[in-house]
Amino acid sequence: MSAAQTQKESGEAGWGSLEALGLSQKELVLAEALQMEYDALSRLKQDKGGTGGGTQVGQGPSSTQSSSSKPILKLPTPSSMEHPRPTPSGPIPSPTGGDLLRGLSGSDSSLNQPAGSQSPTRPTGTRPTPPQATLFKEPLYILDSKGDEHLESNYGSSYGMGSGPTPKGVPPLPDNTPPAIPPRNPIVPHVSSSDNPFLPPRVPRDVNLFTPDVDQPKVTSEEFNYESLNTALSKLNSERQVSRSRRASGEQPGKPVARSKTLPPQVPPRTYMPAPQSNKNQRRVSADPVSLRSRLNGFSYELFQVSEERDEEVAAYCHMLDILRSAYPCSERSRNTGFVWSPSVAHEELQQGLGVSVKVTVISNHFREPLTFTCDGSSTVDLLIYQTLCYAQDDLDVDVDQYLLKVCGQAEFLNNSQTLAGLQYVQQCLKFEWDVRLLLIKRASITTELARTEEDDKMASTMNHCILLQERPIRQTVTREALTLLLDTYHNEAESFILSEAELPLHVERLVQSVKALCSTLAWVETPDLTSALSQLPACPCRLQPKVQKDISVLAVRANREKVVEKLTVAILDQVELYCSTFNANFHTVPQSSRCTAPIQEAGVVNNVLSFSVYSAHRVPITWAASYEGFFLSCSLTHGGVELCAPQHTSKQSVSKYLFHLVVWDQRVCFPVQINQLPRESQLTVTLYASALPPPGGAEEKGKQRRSIDALGWVTMPLFNFRHVLTCGRKLLGLWPSIPGSGNTHSSAPNFSQPDSVILQVDFPTSAFEVRFSTPGQADFCPQYDFSRLDSASQRQLQDVLHKKSLFWLTVEDKRLLWEKRAFCQAESAALPLVLASAPCWQWSCLPDIYALLRQWACLSHMDALGLLHASFPDQELRRTAVQWMDSISDPELLDFLPQLVQALKYECYLDSSLVRFLLRRAIADVRIAHYLFWLLKDALQDRQFSGRYQHLLAALLCCAGRGLREEFDRQCWLVSVLAKVAQRVRDAMASNRQTVLREGLEEMKQFFSVNSSCRLPLNPAMLVKAINIQSCSFFNSNAVPLKLSFQNVDPHGDNVNVIFKSGDDLRQDMLTLQIIRIMNRIWIQEGLDMRMVIFRCFSTGRGRGMVEMIPQAETLRKIQVEHGVTGSFKDRPLADWLQKHNPTDDQYEKAVENFIYSCAGCCVATYILGICDRHNDNIMLKTSGHMFHIDFGKFLGHAQMFGNIKRDRAPFVFTSDMAYVINGGDKPSSRFHDFVDLCCEAYNLIRKHAHLFLNLLGLMLSCGIPELSDLEDLKYVYDALRPHESDADATMYFTRLIESSLGSVATKLNFFIHNLAQMKFASSEERPVLSFAPRVHTMKSDGLIRNLYVCCHIRTYSPSKGYAFVVKVEREGGQQGAVLVQRSFEEFHELHSKLRLIFPSSKLPSFPSRFVIGRSRGESMADRRKDELNGYVWHLVHAAAEVAQCDLIYTFFHPLPRDERPGTPLNTLQNKPAELSWSPTSGKDLGEVKLSISYKSDKLFIMVMHIRGLQPLQDGTDPDPYVKLYLLPDPQKTSKKKTKAARRTCNPTYNEMLVYERIPRGDLDQRVIHLRVLGDGPFWENTLLGETFIPLKKLLPGQHWVDWHQLGLEGAEAAR
Repeated sequence: MSAAQTQKESGEAGWGSLEALGLSQKELVLAEALQMEYDALSRLKQDKGGTGGGTQVGQGPSSTQSSSSKPILKLPTPSSMEHPRPTPSGPIPSPTGGDLLRGLSGSDSSLNQPAGSQSPTRPTGTRPTPPQATLFKEPLYILDSKGDEHLESNYGSSYGMGSGPTPKGVPPLPDNTPPAIPPRNPIVPHVSSSDNPFLPPRVPRDVNLFTPDVDQPKVTSEEFNYESLNTALSKLNSERQVSRSRRASGEQPGKPVARSKTLPPQVPPRTYMPAPQSNKNQRRVSADPVSLRSRLNGFSYELFQVSEERDEEVAAYCHMLDILRSAYPCSERSRNTGFVWSPSVAHEELQQGLGVSVKVTVISNHFREPLTFTCDGSSTVDLLIYQTLCYAQDDLDVDVDQYLLKVCGQAEFLNNSQTLAGLQYVQQCLKFEWDVRLLLIKRASITTELARTEEDDKMASTMNHCILLQERPIRQTVTREALTLLLDTYHNEAESFILSEAELPLHVERLVQSVKALCSTLAWVETPDLTSALSQLPACPCRLQPKVQKDISVLAVRANREKVVEKLTVAILDQVELYCSTFNANFHTVPQSSRCTAPIQEAGVVNNVLSFSVYSAHRVPITWAASYEGFFLSCSLTHGGVELCAPQHTSKQSVSKYLFHLVVWDQRVCFPVQINQLPRESQLTVTLYASALPPPGGAEEKGKQRRSIDALGWVTMPLFNFRHVLTCGRKLLGLWPSIPGSGNTHSSAPNFSQPDSVILQVDFPTSAFEVRFSTPGQADFCPQYDFSRLDSASQRQLQDVLHKKSLFWLTVEDKRLLWEKRAFCQAESAALPLVLASAPCWQWSCLPDIYALLRQWACLSHMDALGLLHASFPDQELRRTAVQWMDSISDPELLDFLPQLVQALKYECYLDSSLVRFLLRRAIADVRIAHYLFWLLKDALQDRQFSGRYQHLLAALLCCAGRGLREEFDRQCWLVSVLAKVAQRVRDAMASNRQTVLREGLEEMKQFFSVNSSCRLPLNPAMLVKAINIQSCSFFNSNAVPLKLSFQNVDPHGDNVNVIFKSGDDLRQDMLTLQIIRIMNRIWIQEGLDMRMVIFRCFSTGRGRGMVEMIPQAETLRKIQVEHGVTGSFKDRPLADWLQKHNPTDDQYEKAVENFIYSCAGCCVATYILGICDRHNDNIMLKTSGHMFHIDFGKFLGHAQMFGNIKRDRAPFVFTSDMAYVINGGDKPSSRFHDFVDLCCEAYNLIRKHAHLFLNLLGLMLSCGIPELSDLEDLKYVYDALRPHESDADATMYFTRLIESSLGSVATKLNFFIHNLAQMKFASSEERPVLSFAPRVHTMKSDGLIRNLYVCCHIRTYSPSKGYAFVVKVEREGGQQGAVLVQRSFEEFHELHSKLRLIFPSSKLPSFPSRFVIGRSRGESMADRRKDELNGYVWHLVHAAAEVAQCDLIYTFFHPLPRDERPGTPLNTLQNKPAELSWSPTSGKDLGEVKLSISYKSDKLFIMVMHIRGLQPLQDGTDPDPYVKLYLLPDPQKTSKKKTKAARRTCNPTYNEMLVYERIPRGDLDQRVIHLRVLGDGPFWENTLLGETFIPLKKLLPGQHWVDWHQLGLEGAEAAR
């Protein structure tokens, strides 16, 4: 086959592939015709020039070629061009063909392969092996493209993707090859990558692509880009014109593509130049050498390649990283340990644990048996190490610093200087009564694979160099070489147009087509200069604009045609430069010198008003023209979300057709605000609106319909850049689409991440000087006064405003008062955010007073400083001070607030900030912080508006982390991607096949661990696993089908690591809820109240997937309740019986009940404040130790689950009668219920004191994208729940009513029952029924064959309820101890029969006695009758078929329980019968106690009646309906009578009601006595005195809260009406 035929076929294949790009057939034909014409002209010129060598496109001829040919096209003169281009003084050698290959885009790597070679591939499903010949070995899975698909097209061509060494003879791709924007037209993915040269080859992915390798590439519109199109064009032309000998020449690479012999000299690129202190920065900003060449035609332009950090702000950001990293060298081992430290607790928690004894077991290879010590909580870790070594080695001279203690089962180490009580691990072991097990290891033997190395320290701080992550969120559409090719085409058409003597319309059409092709590549933008130049041409089919040259005879003169081309050329070059500056391209039309030092003028003295011009909106979708009319812009100035003036609007325009569809305003917008009145962080927001066209119809219908105005897009930009210089010049701004409900937080970056975003062109005024906003100093004087100096009315008014606790609900009048009285508020540090939010303005002249106030204010705690990081406070100095106040926060506390700090980055104005530096500093020094920060940033990348900012911070984090930690993150990302695919396949499979699909999918995990010896789980960096136990893995039967995974621990002393992996659920809401509950628990513990909460970890690893920690030895309430049948949710005893079953001894059960009371109270408070909904009995769990906790927080902040229009969650929180049964020890209220209510109220009031903290935490998350936390209404729910404006007493009464409401709600139990019915379809046939009262299952094999059963008698029982139990004599074969007696109630016999019916058909079972009787069912005669019936039942049971008689249920039923094994016979229960209680009103007898809270303030006496305990039953044995009546003696007229509501049927009532006596002078208080009477509410107004007491008020002091129990007695029996 000839070379010509090969070339022809290659060209045809290339052009045919363009159809996949969505181009029309007409455009393809026209493009091919243009290309053929250009080839013919090129060959003609070569023949005329007499040159023997071919000239490559985009390069000048060889040095032997004649350069005396006269240029046909005149150069633009300096007067007509904005940027003059001087000519060079000497010849520059031309590059080789290999150099051209080096400069081509990397999207088609086949262009970089030698002839006949193929792109390397790797087997599907295996992890790519990094190339040995590459310079840097980096992780491969760090940045996930899932959910953010545009990243793939960004990084698909980056350096480092190859899986093998670079082919010999071909230079490697540059590592700063820019990405490409995909085309706007959709692509039909039907062309295979092997046949289509425009598809990237299947090569190992980059570090920022962790798309699963086992899947074949799916061709989408984003994978096709103009970069691949243009490089393919370059390939076709190079095949036609470049000889093989030319490609094989050995000239030096790195020279840009040139077009002319008149080129400007080499100058440094346009980039930010920091102080020349670091060699890294000097390397970073150096430019490639520029080669100047000549061309026959003399048309001069050059696309100069610039350095990597071409953006000034990015270069300054990298310089900051250099300085930051230099402060943390790898040699400083205290902050570069390479392993994970065990977290510590706060100082308040430490103080509470100092007096506690801790039992510690130490394991080590240095001694055979584990050593057990009993230490005081104040003992330090190094003392424990010393004692261990002395005991093991009998040597007192040991070096403790050479050893460390490691937590068994976790890859975390104890700091030697830490106390035992100060460790979270020890505190957790004490809470759940776990053994403290530690492993003694020599420090030298510890693997420090996560530590930074010297090689890491030497690596330059770049965005691309280490992690191959693009440092710019704005993406470019074309490469330097491809744009040069399009400029060549335009040049050829311009020459033809100038030389044309005939067929002028055809040449005009071709010229306009070449210009249109250029503009399409340059983001479909048509500048006004270009429009003006094109208007001098006559109309043509591709441009039907009314403003065109109608007199075509004018262009008959060649001079006129040359003027048109000259003007058109200037407009094109200016548009190329505009494109380069907008998209941060790696090339420019002219070399950019170092930024000139322009004169500086302070913004505070510039009186000009702010104005700018709006020209047009480009890339307008054609569908808008058919759907909308009257397009206009609304321009507003804001600072911290507050408008600085009224918005300005443009005129209404319609869509016009120029080269493209665009809306032209060409209008100047002026704001009534002077520049010196602008705050430094002012932002300009432009919103595009349009009126929707009415649907087709008659004129009358159109007139009736109201025209709606829709917001179509918006863009926000800062007026001052990162150097605080006022913006100027022409700007292209990509609009973000307006999406309802997307929140009010707007990104300050334009939208160029979407390839079809509408682009707005605006022009800001330019001047000869820079307008810079310099930070002013603080004022010399700032007044400060005591709050007490205000009058009482002002104090009360100011306190009411401060009690709002949050700036979100400050009214205009509140702000005026706060700013006016700011000098009186400085004593309350938490009021600073409210005061600063009330500042009337933040312009330059007002800042000195604000900064003086800021410096004089008392330092805020780190919890209060969070309030200054909200979007309402964009001032840089203010945010810097807030971060400085937070610097004292400990690492464990920082982890609690880390999600909010990551969200606060959205509110920073610039890339570099104090908050960014703070997070990076803490991440460098602690692996745990770096771990969680990585996953939070990785999840935040899914936010398109702010993805650019998070990309930069993630790049900086990985740059600071070092290679070891980067590789660890890579393994974790790989692990998550594999699990996500498995979870998806399991969810998509049929229910019957899910377990099989799960086990098949987890086989890939074996392959993962065969490549990686170990991996840390994203849930916790201390969870280090080495394999997965497939047999122990399963799934849960819920909508998302979560996976239950069991990993093998690397530590042989630890148990398997069990986690839940969810795919399809957004776990960010669960993360936030658990974080808030964890902070609540921390506050309670610091206040000395341990609510014994179960805190488990949950972490989102990407949108729709994440991991959840599994709590061992816990069951859902549904599983516990259904042990008593499907109606078990309506019964009171299931929870108590289950706890009794797992805690058989009295001490164990009492401890479990105590844990239940505390944890249940904490859950009630936490779930109420956060508005946790969808609380069915599968979302509440109970540990065998009695700890209750909630899971699955898919609904919160009051967003209840609905049944049609009915809310499923009707009660304030879940507190049911079976929970109260556990607390009371029965079905009647007891004094322990008082403790529960007091715990709830105390915990509620402690959280209310920190209302501003929780409002700040949730307020910072308003922009995170959680649907149920998106506006102030959601935040208002928490504000209303916390009731910050109320006193503690009012809040106590309020929460007591909530407890009563929840306990009396039937809807909760009904909801549980409905959920039980719904879950019956998921019940597995393999699940065997169990008895609710039996702690474990027993079998015939374990207990022996039962030979005979006999119900010998019945006995009276009083616990847990009154009734009769039946004593059964159990005889077994071979029994040496004789018969065994067990006691079972009739209800337990019925439960046995019910469970047997679930296993066996009724025909195989004997009939059971009826449960329903007429008369008293608890009478002795009924017990006698049932004894005989049960005797017959058990006889038939033991003589039934073997499968029935020998089943596990029967042997478990008749196995002795702890209650049967107590000393004596079962008849000993008779000894526990309580004495009969008779009510006799004997004078002076103790009849109970009443708890009161008494206080006196402002001539008011406050008496809160809290509880009464120990009241006596009435004469008929029933419980009374007590209420409390008060008199304030002396009161001869009995006018001071006050009373509470009556409680129903209880001897231990709870009231928490406040009774207030007003106008009580302080002097009269000593003579006053409270007469309190407790009465029983009887029928017909007959009330019975149950007890009374007299309480003198002599000891009561003003402001004192006197809380005490008071004894009740009877001075005489009387009745009160």
